[in-house]
Amino acid sequence: MSNNRRKFIKTAGQTALSLGFASTFAVPMIGCSSKPKKDESTVNEESSAIKTSKELFFDISLAQWSLNRQLRAGELDNLNFAQTAKDRFDIHAVEYVNQFFADKAKDMDYLGEMKKRTDDLGMTNVLIMIDREGGLAELDAAKRNEAIENHYKWVEAAKFLGCHSIRVNAHSSTGTAEEVAQAAVEGLGKLTEFGEQHGVSIIVENHGGYSSNGQWLSGVIAQVGKDMCGTLPDFGNFCIERGRNENDEPICLEEYDRYKGTKELMPYAKGVSAKANKFDENGDEPEIDFRRLLKIVKDANFTGYIGIEFEGPTDAYEGIQATKDLLIKAGSELS
Repeated sequence: MSNNRRKFIKTAGQTALSLGFASTFAVPMIGCSSKPKKDESTVNEESSAIKTSKELFFDISLAQWSLNRQLRAGELDNLNFAQTAKDRFDIHAVEYVNQFFADKAKDMDYLGEMKKRTDDLGMTNVLIMIDREGGLAELDAAKRNEAIENHYKWVEAAKFLGCHSIRVNAHSSTGTAEEVAQAAVEGLGKLTEFGEQHGVSIIVENHGGYSSNGQWLSGVIAQVGKDMCGTLPDFGNFCIERGRNENDEPICLEEYDRYKGTKELMPYAKGVSAKANKFDENGDEPEIDFRRLLKIVKDANFTGYIGIEFEGPTDAYEGIQATKDLLIKAGSELS
């Protein structure tokens, strides 16, 4: 573990105080988290499974990362993702990952085809998850500004596709928790100003490193202080430090409490990611208590999209369906 990581737990608490985080937790304005209205034809087309989900306090979307293996292998094309979500799972809202059309952010013909297909299907484009465009919390101002500008094209693409947000990462290659937090406040603030001009929110996922500490990330968002800068709480991404065991298998060396972290991030949430990896004989995720997490989500008055993100090693299509079934089962108990 690096010196910076060893300092993390001590520094994170100091960071929250030094940046004035403790007094700034506030429920964001209603907007992207509200359920959109659908026309009568779309409602009539929905299956009994989707109608069941309409009785929930949230809507269900499908995150493209759930099918990352199929997309990487060429078994599924990005342009056909929305069709697959509707035909295979009867899900009518999708969340994209920029890696699967990385060179198309400014290709209006390609984006036009994406939009046409989702429009024709009566689908909702929810957000785009952005990776590999640089660290928005880099301590070096030149690197940070380059990363900010790299995200502009994705804001514009999201606007064109009708997405309410882009999901970004508050990462840096170096720095203590306090240093990276200050840089993240600046980087996210500047990018959000650009997002505001296009009506696209900038939302940050707990996605490793400092960002997987709920207190740290919620404090950063509070310091940015903009309604269009929020969070995308992920049920499973609370590993702060990763490593490998004696068999060279990936393991989490330091993990933040997922329930505490979700509660800290929900006041700023404009979306939620329902991560699942495996299921027991009852259809529950044995390591992630969906009922407890959904109760936290509901208590935060969230009514927007919860995106299915199956990441297990087994069949992705079966895993997506099992995650959807679990969301409906657990959500129905709270509705």
